[in-house]
Amino acid sequence: MRIVLVNPPHPAIGSRIPDDHLPPLGLLSIGGPLIDARHEVSLIDAEFGPMPLVDVVAEIAAYAPDLLLLGHSGSTSGHPVAHEIAKRAKQAIPGLVVVYGGVFPTYHWRDILAADTVFDIIVRGEGEETVVELVTALEADAPLDATPGLAFRDPEGHPTATAQRPLIPDLDACRVGWELIDHARYSYWGGKRAVVVQFSRGCPHPCNYCGQRGFWTKWRHRNPEKFAAEIARLHRQHGVEVFNFADENPTSSKRMWKRFLEALIAEEVSVTLVGSTRADDIVRDADHLHLYKKAGVERFLMGMENTDATVLATIRKGGSTSTDREAILLMRKHGMLSMATWVVGFEEERDRDYWRQLRQLLIYDPDQIQSVYVTPHRWTPFFDLARARTVIQMDQSKWDYKHQVLATRHVPPWRVFVWVKAIEFIVQSRPKALLRLFTLPDAKLRHAQRWYYQMGRRVWFHEVYGFFFRDRRIKDGPTLGQFWGSSLSHEEEALARAPRPARTDRPPIGQPAQNHRSPSGRVPLIAARPPEARPKS
Repeated sequence: MRIVLVNPPHPAIGSRIPDDHLPPLGLLSIGGPLIDARHEVSLIDAEFGPMPLVDVVAEIAAYAPDLLLLGHSGSTSGHPVAHEIAKRAKQAIPGLVVVYGGVFPTYHWRDILAADTVFDIIVRGEGEETVVELVTALEADAPLDATPGLAFRDPEGHPTATAQRPLIPDLDACRVGWELIDHARYSYWGGKRAVVVQFSRGCPHPCNYCGQRGFWTKWRHRNPEKFAAEIARLHRQHGVEVFNFADENPTSSKRMWKRFLEALIAEEVSVTLVGSTRADDIVRDADHLHLYKKAGVERFLMGMENTDATVLATIRKGGSTSTDREAILLMRKHGMLSMATWVVGFEEERDRDYWRQLRQLLIYDPDQIQSVYVTPHRWTPFFDLARARTVIQMDQSKWDYKHQVLATRHVPPWRVFVWVKAIEFIVQSRPKALLRLFTLPDAKLRHAQRWYYQMGRRVWFHEVYGFFFRDRRIKDGPTLGQFWGSSLSHEEEALARAPRPARTDRPPIGQPAQNHRSPSGRVPLIAARPPEARPKS
């Protein structure tokens, strides 16, 4: 079969502001098994430019595929543009079959399939094995009922789903289709050739707002030595310098992570590793943090979420402010950068809480910070806690962690925004931070830190302009439950339970049947992500 994979142009600021672009690991992970199954596969990465949708559809039509596969790691906020691409492609190519995958469609498959006929099939959960079996069934014109991990419409036009797909037991069995990209086009960390990689899937921690935890079901990892050998091969054969980990928590197993570090050191390649982890894992590994540095780790993003112990308990983070501070000190001691991610927008926050947040971040003294807004995914337990809160952002493309989507009880949106921008400015421009920017002894770290400041400055001004002059919020919006419908938290572990067959000719809770479309009249509201921990979902 002729198959085209499309990475939609994502509206998120992380896609639009930097000059660097990273390859779409999820689509490449699907492409490898399809190529090995002897299908003709091509990738259109519309992030570059970004490509106008008319050009994306023209390229799809020129390729004349039998099958169009769409997906994005930030699939919640990316859904509207994915929907538009699918709609235009089907208009341009009569009979085209469109397959859709990602975290958002995995859970919202009923709403998406009920809204219109733009998407024909949805792949739920891990897709490497599912898509190969799906394409085999389509080639043979066989029923799809026997292929686990799918959702589609039955002969009567009602959304239905097959049995759950068992977890992939061996993550090394399905290779990444690196041959689908030109490595010279992709860069990160200040113009260095880069790719996204994944050592593990899932996370053992129960943070109730995380949109990724249930998708992967449980933490699994690749063979440490094989993974290190793949990194070394990409460096030697394709000149890749930077490896950005897509893992939620690659360091979950101290033993396996140490094995990987030692294996990569033995490969004797000079590479840069960046990713996310937990502060308590850094503290746990204090006795061998020198291996992190020797293997090439330059920065870890640590989700500290909040500096208030009550909030940390509510969201089941399981961390502590003392551990956060110790992890930052340990990373600095071993010549690595730390990024503290903190979440704002919890319902009971007051001005004094933002003042305390600023003071605590100054005590933490991280090298970099990243603020995100709490974004309640319908399939997480946090959705149930927030379902009565007011939605102020009706545009789903803004549900990307960088826009306020929920009202807070005590602080209006404009003041929340001013607090966030002021905290970012103060923490990153304090004399100690600026002095460190110019006096870091490691030349690679100086390059990385200056690049981060350059990007951060552009993002800061872009967000300020967008908030006051471009974005549109509403004051008296619906509740979260009315906006999205009923909770899907009972399905959070998407691959652990068989989906219940569903006829979705009824609207979600709080939405009348005639309101299945957004105010624009083009994108279904109930169907219209991290992240990618992160902002991926």
